[in-house]
Amino acid sequence: VQLQASGGGLVQAGDSLRLSCIVSGSMFSINDMGWYRQAPGTQRELVASITQIGDTNYADSVKGRFIISRNNTKNTVYLHMNTLKPEDTAVYYCQARVAFNRFGRGLAYWGRGTLVTVSS
Repeated sequence: VQLQASGGGLVQAGDSLRLSCIVSGSMFSINDMGWYRQAPGTQRELVASITQIGDTNYADSVKGRFIISRNNTKNTVYLHMNTLKPEDTAVYYCQARVAFNRFGRGLAYWGRGTLVTVSS
């Protein structure tokens, strides 16, 4: 199983950006998917998550600005980031909980990260 994230870059404060993460490989299903971020000198934190049926959860710092979505037919999760702030600067990682049978929650896999830099 591999996760390939893309869409990061350098933007100005107030701009928007969309991250994508494609999950590939042999699997039974993908359960929860999410985006995490890690800024220099800080711990990795959850940004947003989405269940298989579309229930979402957001960090307080991004509520109202970021939207997570997924396309189950394409095994892809997206993070639409609006009104970006300098404090959103971080490496963004996607995560997917992949199941190999119909029992249990599956195993968590991580993408390699994509850098988002927001200038003031």
